[in-house]
Amino acid sequence: MNVAVKVDMSDPRAERTHVPVMVAEVCALLAARSPRTIVDATVGTGGHAEALLNATGARLIALDRDPAALAVARERLARFGPRVSLHHADFAAIDAVLDRTGDPRVDAILADLGMSSLALDDPSRGFSFRCDGPLDMRMNPEQALTAADLVNGESEAELARILYEYGEERASRRIARAIVNARERSRISTTGELRQIAERALGGRRGRVHPATRTFQALRIAVNRELDSLATLLERAPMRLAAGGRMAVLAYHSLEDRAVKNRMRELVKSGQFILPVRKAIRPSSAEIAQNPRARSARLRCVERTAS
Repeated sequence: MNVAVKVDMSDPRAERTHVPVMVAEVCALLAARSPRTIVDATVGTGGHAEALLNATGARLIALDRDPAALAVARERLARFGPRVSLHHADFAAIDAVLDRTGDPRVDAILADLGMSSLALDDPSRGFSFRCDGPLDMRMNPEQALTAADLVNGESEAELARILYEYGEERASRRIARAIVNARERSRISTTGELRQIAERALGGRRGRVHPATRTFQALRIAVNRELDSLATLLERAPMRLAAGGRMAVLAYHSLEDRAVKNRMRELVKSGQFILPVRKAIRPSSAEIAQNPRARSARLRCVERTAS
């Protein structure tokens, strides 16, 4: 991790979009082998992508399923001209995108699994319980299914399963029952309504974690089929690496990180991959102080030794 890289994050647009996590560490891992082609599977508003383009002379193939984020990334990365190609796609479609661009093998892949602040802080997107808005939670607005559809349409048992499996919510049955009781009176349509249901079900706020946190996380994961997409990415993306190529993944909660860690262990056991850094890299205390949303981040990396 002693690779010297130039990371230019001075663009004032970064302040109104999203602060990327562990930029220097990501660049040190992925710029180490002077990559010619990099895939940013979750380009978001382009923070990591900009840093990687500044640190290397590589081409960048960028994916994201949020058209609003892609629009910001397109503006931010315009100065790099033909070095950048942007694609409106879920990262589970990485094979299709690379087949379309004519790249059977690439030298580096990045996947930042965190939510973009651009979407999280927009009340109209319905991701956060901190401000009232429509109960939406779609990363791709072109998708039909919304969080309101799940909350008002699924059975009590299915809601409890979603909350328990995707939110690791111990009180999943109690919250599911409260949701069903509330929707019998009227449709649940806003984030504020769902927040109040979770608060009442758990008896108000206790400690640092808001009682609605796990409920909102679980529904977001379910609406966007995040773990299914992640499983596909982890299965296929490493196989698109050239020999010496690296894949880095930033995860923010235990479900994601566990999947990443287990898949990377499988790859190492195959004899075709190694771990350049054996344990997850965590953000520094200085970074957490500047960007509290980095607190839970874990950065892991795998390198392909043979194709």
